[in-house]
Amino acid sequence: MPHRVVVLALDGALPFELGIPQRIFGRSLGTEPDGRDRKLYEVVTCSIRPPGPVRTDADFAVLVEHGPEALATADTVVIPASYELGPVFDEGRLTEELAAALALVRPGTRMVSICTGSYVLAAAGYLDGRPATTHWSSADHFQRTFPQVRVDPDVLFIDDGDVLTSAGVAAGIDLCLHLVRRDHGAAVANEIARRTVVPPYRDGGQAQYIHRPLPEPQFATTTAARAWALARLDRPILLRDMAEQEAMSVRTFTRRFREEVGISPGQWLTQQRVERARQLLESTDLSIDQVARDAGFGTATSLRQHLQAALGVPPTVYRRTFRSSADAQDGRRPTPRTVAGGRLGLPSARAPRP
Repeated sequence: MPHRVVVLALDGALPFELGIPQRIFGRSLGTEPDGRDRKLYEVVTCSIRPPGPVRTDADFAVLVEHGPEALATADTVVIPASYELGPVFDEGRLTEELAAALALVRPGTRMVSICTGSYVLAAAGYLDGRPATTHWSSADHFQRTFPQVRVDPDVLFIDDGDVLTSAGVAAGIDLCLHLVRRDHGAAVANEIARRTVVPPYRDGGQAQYIHRPLPEPQFATTTAARAWALARLDRPILLRDMAEQEAMSVRTFTRRFREEVGISPGQWLTQQRVERARQLLESTDLSIDQVARDAGFGTATSLRQHLQAALGVPPTVYRRTFRSSADAQDGRRPTPRTVAGGRLGLPSARAPRP
C-alpha cells in the first residue's frame, strides 16, 4: 500500500504551502515489476472539524472532504502554516479542538511541519528537548514561546528522525523532497524536482535571505567613528583609528561601543563588510577577488570564510542565487543557472512519541 500522508488544513492556511505535499508526494512514482508506474504515496487533506470549507489567508476557502479521523490513518502527518493559530501562537497551547484531533495520531507516526506549522508541533509537545526550525521572522518569538525547544533559525529544515520541521514557504518543498529522497532514494526525488522545476537540493540556509541592517542608536558617542569606518571599509581599519575619531582611549571607546551597539568594534566591522560584500555580489559583475578587496576582506579566501560563516554559502553560490532575480528586475535575460545543494539539521533516531 502507498505510504499515507495526511495534511492538516487549519483555518488561515496558506494555499501555496497547503498544496506542497500533494505536489511533491502525490507525484512521486515507483515502478512495478511489469514496468507500470505505481504511486508511492497517498495524500489526504483533513480538517480538525467535520468535512467542509476551511478558510485560507487568500480570498477563497478550500473544501476539505475529510475530518480529523483521517489523522488516525496517517503514516506521516504534515502541518502547513496558518495565520490563524490563535492561542497556539500567542500562548503556546493547543485549543481543545486541535488537541482532540492530534490525539487521534497513532504512536510512531512521522510528524512534519512547514513554516509556522512548527508552533502546532511544539504546543503538542513533539519538539520538547529537540532541534527545530521555523520561518526566520518568527524564530525569536518561537524560542520565547517554547524555551524547551532547541531552535535553529538558520537552516532550511531539520530532520530529527520521526519529527521534521522546515523554514518558510519554499523550504517546505525542500523538506518534502528530502523525505522522498530518504524514503525512496535520490533518483525518485530528483525526478520530482525536475517535474516541479525546482532544485533537488539548495545550498545554505535561511541566513542568506535575511537582511539585517544594524540599527543606529538614537543617542550615541561612537556615531562619527562608525560613519568614518563605513566610508573606508576597503582599507585596513585599526581599533585605535576608530577611537581617535571620537578622541577616546581604546579602552573607553571599546566599552562605549559595546554599550551602544551591543557587539565589539571588530565584530561590527566584520558584519558591515559582509553586508558590503552582499551588496556587491547582488548588484555588480565584479570578480570575487575585487569584491573581497572592496569589502575590506583583502583576499577571496578571506571573503569565502567570512561569508560561509555568516550566511552558510560561498560568494559564488550567493551571487548565483540572487543575480537571477536582479537580472529579471533590470529587464535583462538571465543566464540559465542551476542552484543545487542545501543545509540540513542533523538527523537522529528517536523513539516514537505516544
